[in-house]
Amino acid sequence: MIKRIQALISSCLRYRLLLLVLLPVLLVMSAVIALSYLWLNEVSYQQLLMKVNADLNVAHEAFDNTQANLLADLALLAESYSFRSPLERNLTKDKEAQQIKPLLSELKQEHGFDFIQLIDTNGCDYWDTSRCNVKNSPLLSTALSGSPASGIDLFSSRELQEIDPQLAEMVYQPLIETPRTRPVNNIAENRGMVLHSYYPVIDAEQNVKAVLIGGVLLNRNFQFVDTLRDLVYSKGSVAENGLGTVTIFLDDVRISTNVPEQLNAPEQRAIGTRVSEEVREQVLTFGKKWVDRAFVVSDWYISAYEPITDVYGNRVGMLYTGFLEAPFRATYFTGLTLLLLIFTIVTIIAVLLAVFGAKSIYKPIEAMAKVIKTIEHGGEDRIGHLDSNDELAVFAQQFNGMLDTLQTQRTQIQSAADELELKVEDRTKQLKKQKIDLQQSIRLLKQTREKMVANEKLAAIGELTAGIAHEINNPAAVILGNMDLLVDELGDNAKPVVRETELIIQQVFRIRSIINNLLQYSRPDNFKEAWTDVDINKVVNDTLALVQHDLTRRNIDLNLDLRSSFKVKGNHQQFQQVLINLLVNAMNAQLKEGKITVRTRNWQNQGVLMVVKDNGRGIKEDTLPRIFDPFFTQTSGGTGLGLYVSSGILNRFGAEIRVRSRLGVGTCFYIWFYFDAKKHG
Repeated sequence: MIKRIQALISSCLRYRLLLLVLLPVLLVMSAVIALSYLWLNEVSYQQLLMKVNADLNVAHEAFDNTQANLLADLALLAESYSFRSPLERNLTKDKEAQQIKPLLSELKQEHGFDFIQLIDTNGCDYWDTSRCNVKNSPLLSTALSGSPASGIDLFSSRELQEIDPQLAEMVYQPLIETPRTRPVNNIAENRGMVLHSYYPVIDAEQNVKAVLIGGVLLNRNFQFVDTLRDLVYSKGSVAENGLGTVTIFLDDVRISTNVPEQLNAPEQRAIGTRVSEEVREQVLTFGKKWVDRAFVVSDWYISAYEPITDVYGNRVGMLYTGFLEAPFRATYFTGLTLLLLIFTIVTIIAVLLAVFGAKSIYKPIEAMAKVIKTIEHGGEDRIGHLDSNDELAVFAQQFNGMLDTLQTQRTQIQSAADELELKVEDRTKQLKKQKIDLQQSIRLLKQTREKMVANEKLAAIGELTAGIAHEINNPAAVILGNMDLLVDELGDNAKPVVRETELIIQQVFRIRSIINNLLQYSRPDNFKEAWTDVDINKVVNDTLALVQHDLTRRNIDLNLDLRSSFKVKGNHQQFQQVLINLLVNAMNAQLKEGKITVRTRNWQNQGVLMVVKDNGRGIKEDTLPRIFDPFFTQTSGGTGLGLYVSSGILNRFGAEIRVRSRLGVGTCFYIWFYFDAKKHG
């Protein structure tokens, strides 16, 4: 939307001039609205906060005065003649009780005490020393020292039950789910908050003879909070439709309040609801006042909270005063709406004056704009006759002359551009052809260089393997001949070692096969291996017999997990040579006792996957790409041809080999054998 307005203003001079006229009005009115907002929102709101803070101070004083009055009521009775006379005449306990208990009952009824107790200096009932269940409070110690004391005490349900079962029933309050509160596990509040007063009874020798105790339970004490509300929020102290409220909290639970649970049902008090989490954190956790707007049960109130501390100095609850925010907000928005209405009317009047006053100025400009748009769309147009003779009219005529000149120059430029475009197109075609030829030459040069490097390597390997083959084949032939002679000479005596004899002969043939493979890889055009159906599981089992001795000697555990059922195209002996190379490398990679696993699986109806995995030392990441290079080895005494030859064998038979390794974890080789190996070879 903003971008569209910006585009409209930037494309039309009329709107620019209109904006210049309206801009001072907009700035002035915006400043007025901003100042009004600050005044209404800051000054007025601060006054509301000051008022609610003063309300809290009044409620605090009234709360303290109530405690002082209760203590004074106890003092009046304790110092009265009718109370002291029975205690000073050394009457029996029963006669003392007959004269004093009616006075205690009268004090309880007339002055709003929920319980009155008279105890001896041992903390037991004055007339029944078997009942020593008076609450252990610091106030008691103060009274026993001869000084009156009062404060807030928390009573458990059991302690109230011992005083009066009805008090225990009054304090039980299920917790009501309240928005914006902190989650808790308990479902009810069963403690009582008591205004506790102690007054010592002093005998003639100035010793404490007894202690008079009075308590007022604040839980559900609606008369108490209503009295505070009437004192703090007298008629006319809040706005019309405003609602002034006072609340006593035990911890964060409302135990006595005139805050309604719902605004449309003021007779239902919000007993059992809880304070919002942010208020609880500041007042109960940090012990600070809260003077700000707060969410109270179901609506926002201008609120003030302060902590209530018990006789031990612990924060056990809160005293709250507050009034509804909505009436003040309504007044605020009414004033702001009126201000916006005035601003809108002034703006409309300014727009009308600007539009009608500048109409004659816009006409030449609009005519020029119309001509420009026509030309932009490929048409031809000129500014017609104008009634005025001002500067804009002269400018319009000059504009017509400029358009004629531009039309002539445009025709000349277009002709030259057409000729230049033909030349550029022809030159571009030549450059594209030269680029293609250059890329082809670079590709051929790269392929030629790679072939030359490969041929040089193969030539070096061919010379080396030819010498090796000559030097090894002769001793191998001598070994075979002597083994045959040895078997013939021994005859039946050779039967105990026939398996070892066959294994020696088999390994000699394997040596000759390895030499032939080296020659074959260095001069592959001279060797043609027979392609047969190969069972990879049988290749693994046959290879196990050849390496079992080394595995046992090195104490290496070989696990076989052979589940493939397909046969693939290749050469059994060549695949066996590959597997031997991998197993030997795996054994050499073991640090101590190791484990080698060989798995086979049918692979996606395309062939067989064989996995050779060890838990040896692993291969470095920067070394991994070089392990298939000829003569590259990291094993002491190794030739570096094992993986090189194995890779060549697998490539000839269309198989693929990959490797993954981690230092300190081990190495895993994956070989994929295809059904249609010749297609991949």
